[in-house]
Amino acid sequence: MRPPAEAGAEYDLRHHGDAEVGDGLVDLAVNVRAGTPPSWLADRIAASLAGLAAYPDGTAARRTVAARHGRPASEVLLTAGAAEAFVLLARVLRPRHAVVVHPQFTEPEAALRAAGHAVDRVLLDAADGFRLDPADVPDDADLVVLGNPTNPTSVLHPAALVRRLARPGRTLVVDEAFMDAVPGERESLAGGTPGEDVPGLVVLRSLTKTWGLAGLRVGYLLAGAGLVTALQDAQPLWAVSTPALAAAEACMAPEALAEAAEAARTVTADRAYLVERLRGVPGVRVAGDTPAGPFLLLHLEDGAEARLRLRESGYAVRRADTFPGLGPDWLRVAVRDRRTTDGFANALAMATVALPDLPALPPLPGRADGPGPSSGPAGAPDLPGSPGDPASPGSAHGPDSPGFPGRSAATAPGGSGQGR
Repeated sequence: MRPPAEAGAEYDLRHHGDAEVGDGLVDLAVNVRAGTPPSWLADRIAASLAGLAAYPDGTAARRTVAARHGRPASEVLLTAGAAEAFVLLARVLRPRHAVVVHPQFTEPEAALRAAGHAVDRVLLDAADGFRLDPADVPDDADLVVLGNPTNPTSVLHPAALVRRLARPGRTLVVDEAFMDAVPGERESLAGGTPGEDVPGLVVLRSLTKTWGLAGLRVGYLLAGAGLVTALQDAQPLWAVSTPALAAAEACMAPEALAEAAEAARTVTADRAYLVERLRGVPGVRVAGDTPAGPFLLLHLEDGAEARLRLRESGYAVRRADTFPGLGPDWLRVAVRDRRTTDGFANALAMATVALPDLPALPPLPGRADGPGPSSGPAGAPDLPGSPGDPASPGSAHGPDSPGFPGRSAATAPGGSGQGR
């Protein structure tokens, strides 16, 4: 781990994956589970519209979330997505020394800076597998923010290691937005009372990723009752809409939790398949020893150029040079089903091939404009999932066709949300 030496370095902290998607592109840039929300959840949300004439009442949803984590309702704050929770924390807390552990989701730092707080960065090192070392966080830091599992590195830090960051007088914020994608939610700190064994603990959760609710804006915060009260006092009235409250309550039901658990197991298997396919692409390295999130962080030479070539092949991936500590040779890729992975791996293999500069060909007889653009280098294989294959983006059976397994722009979040 590197000490907070790059605290002044400039990064586009407001850039998110939703800015990468576009018409006709297979969406590997936004970490929202494909095929969501499920129909039963959409029906519950639709049914709630009958109550729009009344102001939102979050009492039932708050109690349901509290019961799901074995906590009193006084330790739960429902929010308009996890992003609102970061803003509320930045407004309410008065840290003397705020530290954000990077690379991670950039909204916590952006919110702190917008509220006028100075922020130091502790940068996890790729050479160490982006593993956390609590000893590298300054002792005098009275606010520490960490993601677990971390976006974009997909590293899951052991709960025992995260607990070592806690101490009296320090607020420890753990962003668990992707924890429900981890089978058994191992290493989670969401359960129990934070004041008993982890002083100053704040845990953030999101319903966006697993349930496909980026456009609805719903999440929650778990903390001691005193801090929850202070945050609630700073929150605008009726900040969480009636449909969002209905979704929160529905997603805490036993049947929903069982579905989320099965989805986490599916993501685990699909991620392992993606890792295996990427091993066959020369020059591509997967970050971390054991990725645990629904995405992977990839390192490859000239990653910025590879990202543009992937777009030309119909795939949108997330540039990672906007995460502090990373540069243009890093890309983040969402985990999708195996057919989508096959197409992406083939496209990535083609995108990383250094094509020679060929001399211009003479015009064809009878044409003044010369030959049209080639479909690829001579002799290039027509691999499954590559241009020309029925599963290829942009073909007659591409991502906009019924049954295509992946997220096209028609099902992906648009550019107005906080697309992680």
